[in-house]
Amino acid sequence: MLQVQYIRDHKEEVIGKMTKRNLEVSEQIEKVLQLDEERRATQTQLDNVLAESNKLSKEIGMLFKSGKAQEANEVKKKTAGLKEESKELSEKLNAASTELTELLYTLPNVPHDSVPEGDSDEDNEVIFEEGEVPVLDKKALPHWELAKKYDIIDFDLGAKITGAGFPVYKGKGARLQRALIAYFLDKNTDAGYREYQVPHLVNEASGIGTGSLPDKEGQMYHVGLDDLYLIPTAEVPVTNFFRDELLSEGDLPQLCTAYTPCFRREAGSYGAHVRGLNRLHQFDKVEIVRVEHPENSYKALEGMVEHVKNILRELKLPYRILRLCGGDLTFASALTYDFEVYSTAQERWLEISSVSNFETFQANRMKLRFKDKEGKKQLAHTLNGSALALPRVLAGILENYQTPEGIVIPEVLRPYTGFDIID
Repeated sequence: MLQVQYIRDHKEEVIGKMTKRNLEVSEQIEKVLQLDEERRATQTQLDNVLAESNKLSKEIGMLFKSGKAQEANEVKKKTAGLKEESKELSEKLNAASTELTELLYTLPNVPHDSVPEGDSDEDNEVIFEEGEVPVLDKKALPHWELAKKYDIIDFDLGAKITGAGFPVYKGKGARLQRALIAYFLDKNTDAGYREYQVPHLVNEASGIGTGSLPDKEGQMYHVGLDDLYLIPTAEVPVTNFFRDELLSEGDLPQLCTAYTPCFRREAGSYGAHVRGLNRLHQFDKVEIVRVEHPENSYKALEGMVEHVKNILRELKLPYRILRLCGGDLTFASALTYDFEVYSTAQERWLEISSVSNFETFQANRMKLRFKDKEGKKQLAHTLNGSALALPRVLAGILENYQTPEGIVIPEVLRPYTGFDIID
């Protein structure tokens, strides 16, 4: 959530940068400032009325002590009027504050200066590419056919017991899935991230804290009876560790990692490009989350990018990095780098990770602050990234490592799988 003070101090800059998201927010910004003025003016009025009421209450006490009961009762009549006025002002203040907060919830984060302009993923900027694309046999298969051939992933069985987008991993497919999870977690903990196991459902406050709620795109599964939400990513519960917390500067940075299944409705996703593991309603992901001092957050973001690079180098998968354009940024992000692995069998790039800096956007929603060396309270910066999302990494391994003899396991994963090939 944007800070009102920031909007007030940088009004034209905010309006201008939002055009990178292809948004015209002039009217919303004016309404924010109007509601804030109304809120502040009402607060001043209420403070004055309460101060006057307190003053009269002391006066009443003095009059009664002095035996001037009649005069005291006359003053009490005035306090009754002030009490009614303070009630009306409190209601007005609450209404203005609620309307202001709800309006701020509709405004996305301001894009970083480096974010390129653009309307969609076609306008994202490729900034790095590495790895050799393997030359496959003419009979090479896409991963959904490999999964069936080697009986390692059963999409039909998942559809039978739940529905489309909920695959069942079998045999060496399940072992490879478990190996990837353990490998990613080990890489993250070796890099200084502390591992957590977290709930897979969160309350509304947690969803609001990270910007997942209000859910404008209808992507979250809602458990209505208990008013809980299935997590779309471990980012939501992990980042909310720090909701309503006041840290000291010495507590920063906080580095967290967690493996969870992730649940997304993926409303409106159809077609061949979402076949197999390309787009699922339930999938596994290992996440990294950082809480940083504002002065260090972009250096930390670059460090996260290098961390994901190193994982992909060890897996020996061809990949590229994109800087997302304004039209493709998520609601809460100020700057996002997407990682894509090349699927040789499908002849297309598959997104496997997003690494983002949210600056103070989530921290403001969560009231996540730290006290600096001068004792001043500041909002922290939050960052997160996939390290990594499993489905498309698995698809890339199955397709790029296929041979006539079977699917060769990347060398770095063999200590985890206990086998060298799926045949």
